[in-house]
This record gives sequence, structure tokens and C-alpha cells, in this order.
Amino acid sequence: MSNRFRLRALLLPIVAVAIVAVAVLGFEGRAAAQDLPLPDRVETTGSEPVTPEPDEDGSAAVPPPSSIPDLSVTVSDGEEGSSQPLTIVLVITVLALAPTLLIMLTAFTRIIIVLGITRNALSLQGIPPNQVLIGLALFLTIFVMAPVLDEANEVALQPLLNDEISQTEAFELGLEPFRTFMLEQVREADLEMFVDLADDDPANADDISLTTLIPAYVLSELRAGFIIGFLVFVPFLVIDIVVSATLMLSLIHISEPT
Repeated sequence: MSNRFRLRALLLPIVAVAIVAVAVLGFEGRAAAQDLPLPDRVETTGSEPVTPEPDEDGSAAVPPPSSIPDLSVTVSDGEEGSSQPLTIVLVITVLALAPTLLIMLTAFTRIIIVLGITRNALSLQGIPPNQVLIGLALFLTIFVMAPVLDEANEVALQPLLNDEISQTEAFELGLEPFRTFMLEQVREADLEMFVDLADDDPANADDISLTTLIPAYVLSELRAGFIIGFLVFVPFLVIDIVVSATLMLSLIHISEPT
């Protein structure tokens, strides 16, 4: 039953994104159809309709249209800014990859591990529910990552929306704040291990590729999350041991023959 709910929770954002994409593309198609010029109407003289003259073989000839609509296709050369369909495709792609980016590039992994271990330390298997834990971890992640998100918005997103930079430049500039954040949080031992495994020799930290930095950062977040969770779990474990030992001694004292 839990796997079914998880599958529905994963499919629901994808279905919602697909519905939004179909609705937006359909609206653009109707708008483009309305903008097409209509052919001129054939004017008739008198009250009787114009009857086409028959051909030599006796069949009625179809009169040619009075005018043909002028259709033209304009391809943007990139100087007037990004096209709206391309922007929609980029937005849909980001929405589809949002869960992966949330887990891999932020502090979400560490926070959700600590909250899960804390719930187990309290011996509460289903309270609070998983939805509450994920929502709390999400908002805590937004709070922690707010400076990084603000910097990415200022250097990448706003210039892209104002047609000051291209999509490639926006992608590279937007990743720089996240790269700096990951380099500050990653353990040097984990980073060196993945650099050795990749057989890479970067001159400095800026030359480390994302394919090497992201796994090292995720491993460091897992390690930090379990360490913090263990430190949170130990006091509850000590309390349980003390309570159980006290109860055992009291039961032994009561059961002794007088």
C-alpha cells in the first residue's frame, strides 16, 4: 500500500506538468490561428448567386479563390530574446527535475535524515506523518538556501528574463552559487576520493566538474545527517536505559522474599 501511495505521489507532479504544457501549447495554437489573415470574401452582385459556367465536358468548373491568405514563418535569430515555446520547455524541464535538484544540490538530504532519526528516537513510527516531515524539511531547506537562491536569481534568472544573457550563460551563472555552497559544505576527504576515482587533476576548486562535486557533496550530506541524528538519538537512548534499569531494580526489590 505504501509503495502505491509513493508511486501516485511521484506521478502526480509529472501529470500536472503535462496537463499545463498541453494547455499552454493549445492556447498558443488557437492564438496563432486567430492571428492568421482571412481570405477576402467573394462579392456578388444582385440578389441571385453567381453560378459557375460549365466546362466543355459538362462539369461545373470551380472558380478560383479571389485571394490567398499570406502565410509567413518567422525564425528568431536570437537577437530579440528567447522565444516563448523554448522558455516553456525549459520551465517544464526544471519542474520535472525539481525533486532531483532539491535532493542533490541543497541541504534537504541532511535535514530529512535528522528529522527521521529524531522521530524514531521518540518511538513514534507514524507521528508526525511523512508528509509533515517532508514539508518541514522543505521549508527548512528554503530557509537555509535563501542566500544561494537570491544570488542565483540576481545573477542568472533576472538577466535571462530581461533578455540580457542567453540560456547557456544563465545556466552557468546560476550554478555558480550552488557550486560555492557545495564546496563550502563538502568534506575534503570525500571530495579527494571522488577526484581520484574520476582520475582528474583540477588546478583549483573551480575546475572540479559537477559530476565529481555533486556525488562528493551528497555523500558528505549523508554522513553529516547520520552523525547529527546519532547525537540526537543518544540522549533518548540513555533515558531509555536508565528507565529500564530503574524498573528492573524495583521489580527485583518487590519480588524478593521477606
